[in-house]
Amino acid sequence: MLQEFISLLTGVFTNQKQFEEISQQGLELPFAKHVNTVCNDKIKNLPDNFQGVFMIEESYYTQKGHTNVSPHLFLFTQEKDTIVLTSYEIPQGYTKQNFTYETVDTMDYKELKKSEKFTPAIYHYKEGVWEGGSVSMFTPVLKFTLFERFSKEQLEVSETIEVNGKRTFGFDVPIIYKRIL
Repeated sequence: MLQEFISLLTGVFTNQKQFEEISQQGLELPFAKHVNTVCNDKIKNLPDNFQGVFMIEESYYTQKGHTNVSPHLFLFTQEKDTIVLTSYEIPQGYTKQNFTYETVDTMDYKELKKSEKFTPAIYHYKEGVWEGGSVSMFTPVLKFTLFERFSKEQLEVSETIEVNGKRTFGFDVPIIYKRIL
């Protein structure tokens, strides 16, 4: 089950089709690209019989000629009939600008730190689609909400940030990614 889930996420994805359709309507949505790569091979000192899958997610959002880079290190584990996504801090020595699968040499499992702010996301399989997410309070007034749906056809990602109950980031529609590699 975990390997099937990971196979849906691994690869290079963009929202090119959705971006073009939204732009033609005169609405704004960033051009978005995700590069998702399993990286267990770059982590030393994994426990014997380690069942989880670490993934580096490189996210690029381009809007009004400016690109924001947002890399993440995620651990996916299977717990009964669900998949759990746990976020980890970018390892020491790396920044948002240089944390990519290609630039990472080796990470030490013993030094990896779970994100204390991110509530693990839980995904359930329903009618051919994995869906789930989480709500995290990054500060007492800053709320991050994640909801995702993954299928063979596409990845749908909705992320919003609210400060004191007012949305400061996010879009009215999910970003819809299609695999390009």
